[in-house]
Amino acid sequence: MGVLSSQQIRAMLSDTPPLIAGFLDIDEQLQANGFDMTLESIAAFTGAGRIGVSNSDRILAGTQDLPFDADGWVHLEPGVYAVRLNETVALPRHVMALAKPRSTLLRNGAAAHNAVWDAGYTGRSQIQVAVYNPHGLTLARNARIVQMVFFTLDDATETPYAGIYQGEAVTSP
Repeated sequence: MGVLSSQQIRAMLSDTPPLIAGFLDIDEQLQANGFDMTLESIAAFTGAGRIGVSNSDRILAGTQDLPFDADGWVHLEPGVYAVRLNETVALPRHVMALAKPRSTLLRNGAAAHNAVWDAGYTGRSQIQVAVYNPHGLTLARNARIVQMVFFTLDDATETPYAGIYQGEAVTSP
């Protein structure tokens, strides 16, 4: 297993489908060993969720999008928020991904939480932002908030991701 370099990520942007689509600025977002993902929308949780033994027992917590002000900013009080990313990913069968918060997010008293992006997943994911700073945090639309790191598998998986989130929030041209 290895981590994709910036050269490998850039080359895979030309694949069909591209490794990452919908990015805003390749020169700002492409990092030495990852890709900065940006904030498209942010929502507050409005209710409880439920996770059972089977997917049929799953109920996602309700959310409500928070409005950005006229200048494209939103202030978040301490709490947990659902964030939709601008970028879509299309992971081939030999690549998985993890995302970590950018250090500036951490230095401002907030963290990003997310799950594993399995090999074979395609979609525009959500992450979770937790604001711990008692004074809150103000974020701009399109802010770079997490760095996605791509890992190559020793062998392509025989069972690529095929869960209910496959293709989430992907719009047709």
